Amino acid sequence: MSSPLRFDRGHTDDLMAFLMASPSPYHAVATAAARLEKAGFRQVEETDAWDGSKGGKYVLRGGAIVAWYVPEGADAHTPFRIVGAHTDSPNLRVKPLPDTGAQGWRQVAVEIYGGTLLNTWLDRDLGLAGRISLRDGTHRLVNIDRPLLRVPQLAVHLDRSANPDGLKLDRQKHMQPIWGLGEVEEGDLIRFVAEEAGVDPAEITGWDLMPHPVEPPAYLGRDRELLAGPRMDNLLSVHAATAALAAVAGQPDDEIPYIPVLAAFDHEENGSQSDTGADGPLLGTVLERSVFARGGSYEDRARAFAGTVCLSSDTGHAVHPNYAERHDPTHHPVANGGPILKVNVNMRYATDGGGRAVFAAACEKAGVPWQTFVSNNSMPCGTTIGPITAARHGIRTVDIGVAILSMHSARELCGADDPYLLANALTAFLAG
Repeated sequence: MSSPLRFDRGHTDDLMAFLMASPSPYHAVATAAARLEKAGFRQVEETDAWDGSKGGKYVLRGGAIVAWYVPEGADAHTPFRIVGAHTDSPNLRVKPLPDTGAQGWRQVAVEIYGGTLLNTWLDRDLGLAGRISLRDGTHRLVNIDRPLLRVPQLAVHLDRSANPDGLKLDRQKHMQPIWGLGEVEEGDLIRFVAEEAGVDPAEITGWDLMPHPVEPPAYLGRDRELLAGPRMDNLLSVHAATAALAAVAGQPDDEIPYIPVLAAFDHEENGSQSDTGADGPLLGTVLERSVFARGGSYEDRARAFAGTVCLSSDTGHAVHPNYAERHDPTHHPVANGGPILKVNVNMRYATDGGGRAVFAAACEKAGVPWQTFVSNNSMPCGTTIGPITAARHGIRTVDIGVAILSMHSARELCGADDPYLLANALTAFLAG
């Protein structure tokens, strides 16, 4: 159902700033951590011994962050309320030997990351961001946020079949961006990155770099009721969950019956199988250490996990006006209709009837409308970190999100009110 209400756009304005500050997963977790620090959270190192003190804490590992708030009076067996999300988006990633080119053009060699819509990266002004690894074992964030790269499309005069027959792109040959003219020089790109970062090129021993569109997010439509921007799958959820966790941590401790948690993972777009992905041990290790640091036993850990619920928040599909036949005929999520509950009986989503009740209660408490998404039976259904979280940790998990168009495009589209509605639902859920 569509919401008849219009909301203060402060939250959406803040989301736009978050997207601009987060051109890579490493930037996204740094941005989320900085916001949590302002809310009183402090970083704990995985290599240190943890104490059972109350308050907000977080762990950073690569492009992942797990943050939690322990209220005064929490027991070792107090259950968790978790919002899970992911920090990565389908894009292009710089190869280990990046310097390439042909016909007098200097280019950057890239791999395709995740299920990106290749054509949406053509003819866009691209910056370069990520992290560099230094000889001393430290990392430094890099964000060259100006037009630097471009993947040029072939002119229609040289491919007359592109319009009637559809554009065909070879992932190896056609997606290498240009960044200048002249002869290819080995080490050229990393020397340039080092100069931008203010470090000696000889100190850089590794890198995780990726092009990103430099065009900022923008309101769209006659009444500015839509939002267009990059990486909303899934930084929209990371931003909402960060805001929700900070809001709950600001409430009186005696009003917080659970331990609220944000778990934002990397590598969801290629299967989550990494030390920073949802299929790795990070979340389980953090939750267990939190229990044990508060003097808990394995029995306390089992009791806490048994009462825990996770909302896996990821974007979903709004009904497309030009391709309505691709959607289930009775489930048509719309922009600004509130967050969606994602259901698949084959467990591509982890939602069941009990999870539906938990989500419905949170939305009712927050006064937020919500919708349901089910895939067309004739179409394969995507998946999320939800089933992975449920299976790996034995935690009841519910898949939700915000309905968008142009998923996996370099620039996606959602209703401008939906991020605010999601954040309010997540706040109500975390607060219990």
